[in-house]
Amino acid sequence: MSTKTPKLTVVGAGPGDKDLITLKAIKAIESANVILYDALINDELLAYASKEAELIFVGKRKGCYAFQQVQINELIVEKAKQKGHVVRLKGGDPFIFGRGAEEIDYVRQFGLETYVVPGITSAIAVPAYQGIPLTKRNVSESFWVITATTKNHQLSTDVPLAAKSTATVVILMGMHKLHEIVKVFTKENKQDTPMAIIQNGTRDDEKVAIGTVSTIEVLVAQKELAAPAIIVIGDVVKERAILDTVYKALAVKE
Repeated sequence: MSTKTPKLTVVGAGPGDKDLITLKAIKAIESANVILYDALINDELLAYASKEAELIFVGKRKGCYAFQQVQINELIVEKAKQKGHVVRLKGGDPFIFGRGAEEIDYVRQFGLETYVVPGITSAIAVPAYQGIPLTKRNVSESFWVITATTKNHQLSTDVPLAAKSTATVVILMGMHKLHEIVKVFTKENKQDTPMAIIQNGTRDDEKVAIGTVSTIEVLVAQKELAAPAIIVIGDVVKERAILDTVYKALAVKE
C-alpha cells in the first residue's frame, strides 16, 4: 500500500491546442502518479507526465465508452489509495459539462483530498479562435452555453428558451441534434440568423462552416463536418467575416 496521500486533482486541459493549457495544469500533470484522461484532450499534453506515471484512457467517442462513469469514479479511488496523486484530465474546463463536480463528490466519501485546476473552456475559446466574440457592444449583450443532449438523449429544453432570446447561443455536443436545433430556431423566425459550426476547434485539423440557420445543414454536408464540434448562433458570427476582410486588406498592403 502506498504511503503517499491519496488525492484527486481534476484538471482542465483546454479546448485542443496544446498551448492553451495553464501552467498550474502542467504542474499537476507533472506531479501525478496516475492520469486518467479523456478523448478530447490533446495527447501531446501527456508528454508532461512523469515516466513513472500510469496513464489510463477513460474517454468515449460516438457513444463508445472505454469506462462507464461509475467505473471511472471507482478507479479514481482505487488508484489514489494505491499510488497517491490521481489527475483526472478533461477537455476544456472540467466544470463545464465535464462531470468534474460529480467525480469530486464521489471520491470525497472515501477521504480523498480534492483539488480543481480550471481550464479554458471550448465554449468561449473555439469561437474566439475563429474571430467570433460571444459578446460585443450593440451586437450581443449576453450568451447561453447549452449542452444539446440531455441524459435521456433528448434535445435540451433550454434550446427553445435560448432561441427566443437575443443572446448569442453556443451549443455543445449538438451535431446529432442539428436538424432539431435548426427547426427550433426556424420556428422562432430566425432562419436568417448567422450560424457557425466549428469542428476540432483550435486544432490543426479544425474545420468550419459559416452560414445561417437555413443554410447550415447543407454546408455541414458539403464540408463533411462531424462531432466534436461547437455550434454558435447569433449576429456575432458576422464578426468573423469582418475580421477576415481586415486581415485580407492588411495582407494586400504588406
